Amino acid sequence: MFKAVLMVFLGGGLGSVLRFLISKSVITEWGKSLPLATFVSNMIACLILGLVIYLLKSKDEIFSTTVVLFLMVGFCGGLSTFSTFSLESLQLMRQGMYWQFFLNLFLSVGMGMLTIYLLISKFPPHENL
Repeated sequence: MFKAVLMVFLGGGLGSVLRFLISKSVITEWGKSLPLATFVSNMIACLILGLVIYLLKSKDEIFSTTVVLFLMVGFCGGLSTFSTFSLESLQLMRQGMYWQFFLNLFLSVGMGMLTIYLLISKFPPHENL
């Protein structure tokens, strides 16, 4: 149990640091007018999560349980951020930026689900995922 908790802790810390770096990079490059940093972080997390699930469904045992915990629960959990997505979406709506609000909502949820779906659709659902 300790090893599992440690893997989630380490993965979450690294994912959070990467999210912070993405945020600083995107804000420096694109500004704060749209919540692009959160979108980029969430899409990278969806891509990694989908790839891990895709690889887990292959016939070969590629990842151990601790690596799966590190990547899926820890890293992707630390990298993605539903709370920030919700706050930024609400702020867009409150500022009367309705077009940006709906675009953010549609792209974030739609593309996140599509990314994971495209990666795992070749395989039947896994009982543990």
